[in-house]
Amino acid sequence: MKISKYWKAVVAALAAGTASLVTALDDSTVTTQEGLTAVVAVLAALGLTWAVPNRQEPKHAATSGQ
Repeated sequence: MKISKYWKAVVAALAAGTASLVTALDDSTVTTQEGLTAVVAVLAALGLTWAVPNRQEPKHAATSGQ
């Protein structure tokens, strides 16, 4: 499966932001600190996931006689 590093980063950011906001909404309100934590989680997920390269698929050895 080939996924670009941009889509990988977007999915990671959405997951981090959603997880942070679900925790923040436990008491039915989002404070400033909780909102900033969600923003930092999204930015960290974007940056860290984008920076890590995707694993390269191994090249198959040429088969002889076929």
